[in-house]
Amino acid sequence: MLRLPRVIAHGGGSIARVPAILAELGARRPLIITDGFLASPQSGALSALTRPLDAAGIIYSVMADTIPDPTSDSLDKVVGAMRAFKPDSLIALGGGSPMDTAKAAALIYSHGGHPRDYKAPRLTHDPISTPLIAIPTTAGTGSEATQFSIIIDSSTGEKMLLIGSALLPAVAVVDFELTLGMPLRLTADTGIDALCHAMEAYVSRKANAMTDPMCLSALSRIGQHLRAVCDAPEDRVRREGMMLASTEAGIAFSNSSVTLIHGMSRPLGARYHIPHGMSNAQLAPEV
Repeated sequence: MLRLPRVIAHGGGSIARVPAILAELGARRPLIITDGFLASPQSGALSALTRPLDAAGIIYSVMADTIPDPTSDSLDKVVGAMRAFKPDSLIALGGGSPMDTAKAAALIYSHGGHPRDYKAPRLTHDPISTPLIAIPTTAGTGSEATQFSIIIDSSTGEKMLLIGSALLPAVAVVDFELTLGMPLRLTADTGIDALCHAMEAYVSRKANAMTDPMCLSALSRIGQHLRAVCDAPEDRVRREGMMLASTEAGIAFSNSSVTLIHGMSRPLGARYHIPHGMSNAQLAPEV
C-alpha cells in the first residue's frame, strides 16, 4: 500500500500555483501556519506565498508563532487560531516543525482531544475537515509527503509520534527556489536527514518494491548534490536535486519505515535539543 498526497506540484516558482490548487480543493479561506523568521521581510518566503493569494483575492490569515520541536502547548495556540479564524484549509510553510504543527493542529481541530490520544501505536485514518497544503522551505524532512507528525508532550517531555493518513497533506508544493541561499549548517543538517530517511527506508524490515526505487533515486541525488550545494548555496540545479530527493525520501520512509537512527534521534532531540539532522549524523555511523 502506498499513501501519497493527492497532488505534488514541483519546480521553481511552483508556489505561485497555490491559488489554483486551493480552487481544486474547493477552498478559499486558508490559514497559513509558519514561523517568525519565514514571516519576516528578511526571509521573503511568506511574501512569495501571499502575493499570489492577494492577486487571486483569497482571504487568509497568518499564524507565525510555531516553534522548533513543537509542543502540545504550542499546538494549543494554533488550534485556538483555527477556532478564531474558522479556515476551510491550511497552508504549512516551513521546515518540519511548521508542517508537523499544521498536521497535528488539523487533526485536533477536526477530532478534538490531546495529541497523546493519537500517539503511536495508534493509527489515525479519520478524514480531517481542513485539507493541508504543505510547502517545504528546507530539503530534508520530507514532511510534505509523510503521514507522520512529531509533537512533544509539554507535561511529560515525551516526543510523541502521531501516525496515519489523517496526517498526510492533501497537496505538496515542492518549490526549490525557497531554499536558495539557505545557510551551510541548515543545508547540511537537513540534507543528512533526507539521506538517513532514504538509507533507513531501504534497509528497513518494512522495505518494499514500491519504495525501494524512491530510496535509490533519493540516495543518488543526494550523493550527487549535497556536498556541492553546501559550497554553492545559489546553485539552482543542486537545490532542485536536493528538494526532489527530500520528497522522494519522505514518500519512501512514510510507506516503509526508518530504523534505530531515527528511533534514537527523537529522544536525543527532545532531551538535548540537538538539531535533528545533526543527531542523525552522529548516530548513523554507530547504528
